[in-house]
Amino acid sequence: MRSLRVLGLDLLTDPFRAEAALWRRARYEDDPVSRRQLFERYTPLARSVVARHRRWRWRQEGGDLEGFAFEGLLQALDRFDPLRGVPFGAYARRRMSGAIVDGMARMSDLEAQIGHRRRLQQERLRLLSGTETAADPVTALADLVTDLAIGLMLEGTGLIEPEDGADTRPDPYEGLVWRETRRALAAEVARLPENEGAVVRQHYQLGMAFVQIAGLLQLSRGRVAQLHRAALDRLSKRLRQFRGNR
Repeated sequence: MRSLRVLGLDLLTDPFRAEAALWRRARYEDDPVSRRQLFERYTPLARSVVARHRRWRWRQEGGDLEGFAFEGLLQALDRFDPLRGVPFGAYARRRMSGAIVDGMARMSDLEAQIGHRRRLQQERLRLLSGTETAADPVTALADLVTDLAIGLMLEGTGLIEPEDGADTRPDPYEGLVWRETRRALAAEVARLPENEGAVVRQHYQLGMAFVQIAGLLQLSRGRVAQLHRAALDRLSKRLRQFRGNR
């Protein structure tokens, strides 16, 4: 007979039991961390749904389809009843496919021509401009430029997965200092407080809009903006320390 310790280890390593534990905490204990872990667990499924739709909607930006799929996944997380015995993957797949079709129907021809990353950058700029508090306009502009530069580096640290098999190896013409700074930035992201790190990873890794992140973390959009602002301030301070120690 196996010991209780071994049985306990089986419980921890059994993926079905582990997911059931996540659903219990997310649904019945209202645990936002478990909800986020469930979302991240099914992110690959969302991308597989997107890949299938892209075969017959090849003109649409992949990021747009991913955004719709993430909306459907969030809806599925909120509406799924784990007690009914239906696999969440099958339930979520239908929700995500429906969200993609509905999203495509809502988009005008003009909106379809605007790139997903460009819209994210515009949203990021509006958000950062709206939270700037420096009294001196020159200082405020300098801070904004710093924040946008950090955003560009975050998109190049490996947090974001390459699109369409793009080569992400360092450019031989890229400065050594720039590459070192990006590596330091990636390490500092891992040290961020949990909610700040979640906002940074979801926005810069998955390309999620801030309103979607707010829905995922069950926070107000204003609170997500505060977390994003705090994360960039923290990263900026640590990068200055990094440069000073070189």
